[in-house]
Amino acid sequence: MRVLIVEDEKRVAQFLKKGFQEESYVVDLAADGERGLAMALTQEYDAIILDIMLPKRNGLDVLQEIRRMKIVTPVLILSARGAVDDRVEGLNLGADDFLPKPFAFSEVLARLRSIIRRQTSSEDRSSLLTLGDLHVDLLSREVTRAGKPITLTNKEFQLLEYLLRNKGRVLTRVILTEHLWDMNFDSETNIVDVVINRLRRKIDDEFPTPLIHTVRGVGYVMKEVTREHPEKD
Repeated sequence: MRVLIVEDEKRVAQFLKKGFQEESYVVDLAADGERGLAMALTQEYDAIILDIMLPKRNGLDVLQEIRRMKIVTPVLILSARGAVDDRVEGLNLGADDFLPKPFAFSEVLARLRSIIRRQTSSEDRSSLLTLGDLHVDLLSREVTRAGKPITLTNKEFQLLEYLLRNKGRVLTRVILTEHLWDMNFDSETNIVDVVINRLRRKIDDEFPTPLIHTVRGVGYVMKEVTREHPEKD
């Protein structure tokens, strides 16, 4: 999953970034409201963590503009302004949750997971992702295929989750790079292909039906296609 943190206190921002990266999230940082708004409007995120007291544009203005633009990404406000009136205003403007500073990272993580889960009850946000006999439990991080446990690295797990959330959709290498690596990551590298190949060896090679397919010159798609009648790859 990919999270945007809009926070001007560098120590707090780095603390949150480190914590989420240890939980296998991809994290982008913005140090002021204008930058945070621009990123929220142009990039795809699974959730946004937003401070209120920000340089250039305050967090409530950013939140209001995000919602005005019909962006429904879950937003968790973290702010030293924790009075009842501040919490009510943030929630009324479209925040999904409000947590006053100081905070424990474990609570931030739990609240973020909660607002992501409740955003929708559809499968693409559920804690269990499936395709054929492949099952991925996002909470326990257990992956099985045909009942066989599969061990993945953090990056392989992130890639598999994103492919499953977008099953049937062709994902370009640029899209995969932007969602799974930092924004400044070199999109000319072949790291996407390297991780895709590692993932294929683990979830496809020993099974009769491949799930990850190459769309030549474009990217990858995850779907069920029998080896007797491959569409791509």
